[in-house]
Amino acid sequence: MTDEVPKGSEPETSESLKAFGEVVKLLRKRASLTQEQFAPQVGYSVPMIASIEQGRRLPSKEFVDRAEERLDAFGVIRAAAKHLTRRAGLAKWFEGWAELEPLAVTLYTYENRLVPGLFQTPAYARTLFEEQIPAMSEDKIESNLVTRVERASILTERPETIYSFIIEEHALRRQVAAPEVMREQIDHIIELNKRRNIDIQIMAQSRGYHAGLGGPLCLLETEEIAWYAYSEGQGTGQLISDPKVVSILQQRYARMRTQALSPEESVSLLREIRGAL
Repeated sequence: MTDEVPKGSEPETSESLKAFGEVVKLLRKRASLTQEQFAPQVGYSVPMIASIEQGRRLPSKEFVDRAEERLDAFGVIRAAAKHLTRRAGLAKWFEGWAELEPLAVTLYTYENRLVPGLFQTPAYARTLFEEQIPAMSEDKIESNLVTRVERASILTERPETIYSFIIEEHALRRQVAAPEVMREQIDHIIELNKRRNIDIQIMAQSRGYHAGLGGPLCLLETEEIAWYAYSEGQGTGQLISDPKVVSILQQRYARMRTQALSPEESVSLLREIRGAL
């Protein structure tokens, strides 16, 4: 996903995140809970709890509500959350989706432009940030890289979440970075495909019409069995909760899974692409 912050977006106030994290940590300890005990009670992984308590991750509304209730915080956690500013490295229009991603039990992604953000290696992502228009400062590039890497951690922190990715072949063949960076990127995708909860399919260039020609899309399901969709364009993004619209996008994604190469065929093609670099 192209979730970088456009020029002019307000930066994160890191001190507010640190203060919020300290409040959560103190209340957790008051309740005599370790991070390992607290994490499943609020539906997050231990690394995620650690990131929030260290002030490195913006908590979602769901986390705030669950932590408030579980820790019997007398409104303290909700009050502290009101003073948080948004996370650096994320566009404002992407925030809603970014809050939902760590809560997903199912996450589907179709991308026809670039390697999906959750898959991007630091070197690949850095190239995208360095070529961004308008230009980014080095500090902003580093901030965006940290956020991109942290966001991608859900792939390993939530092994029970089911992930499906469909990527257009041309998005993988497009050499947006140096050959060694592209080889590393493809190797990374092949390694991720070995995980039992991640399916990767490539939409072959030889495929004519298919159900995803309307553009990139993401779908996710929460533990409450609520489905959401996300659609993105040039400097814009739309979080979709209308069940009728989400249902249509689910139908399109289901059709794309039958039109794309199988996971096994996709790995073979990935190795072919890598060999041509």
